[in-house]
Amino acid sequence: MTDFMLKQYSILVDFLGKSLGPDYEVALHDIGYDTNSIVAISNGNISGRTIGAPMTDLALSIVSDKSYRNSNYKINYKGISKELRILRSSTMFIKDETDELVGLLCINFDNKKYVDISNQVLSLCQPDNLIEQNVTYESINSLLDDESESFSGSVAELTETVLNKILADKNIPIDRLTQSERLDIIDVLNKKGIFMLKGAVSEVANQLRCSDPSIYRYLSKLNK
Repeated sequence: MTDFMLKQYSILVDFLGKSLGPDYEVALHDIGYDTNSIVAISNGNISGRTIGAPMTDLALSIVSDKSYRNSNYKINYKGISKELRILRSSTMFIKDETDELVGLLCINFDNKKYVDISNQVLSLCQPDNLIEQNVTYESINSLLDDESESFSGSVAELTETVLNKILADKNIPIDRLTQSERLDIIDVLNKKGIFMLKGAVSEVANQLRCSDPSIYRYLSKLNK
């Protein structure tokens, strides 16, 4: 983003955070930065992030596959905080005059306390069948998109989260991965945009128990 855009959107982050209230986290990412990190945030306690935190796994995928070109925003999808709270998330794609992505404006709403209060009120009139007949916190969030994102405070946390998802799907321990399986994992991480983050190569190498040059060789092989 230009300095002017960065200033104006940073003011918008502060404004939205204060006007919407403490249950809404508002975060701004500048895609022009090497780390694509958060440059402004309000009510960051909701996800546990601060300025400098990396983009989420979902945001990296959107930037990597350029799906932002087909829309100006993505709304009402599921986010998962580090405390495993489910958030209702929405992201606006900030584009320049050439329609290229330069930033992300993200809003994450924690509605748990409102659902809890609603259930308490309902329990006063029908306490015996509340669970069977009324909408719960989980079922409300099931109305959101199946696609979800995980919030991380560092590149290491984000890399670990994405790797754990991939390894869980493969059901293979890290120390038993073959070279072909490692290549497949690097391919998935690359397509998800993980290597767009500064320091991601070293983090992936550390967590896959191999060297940085090995990761670069895998990436070179994939690019060919």
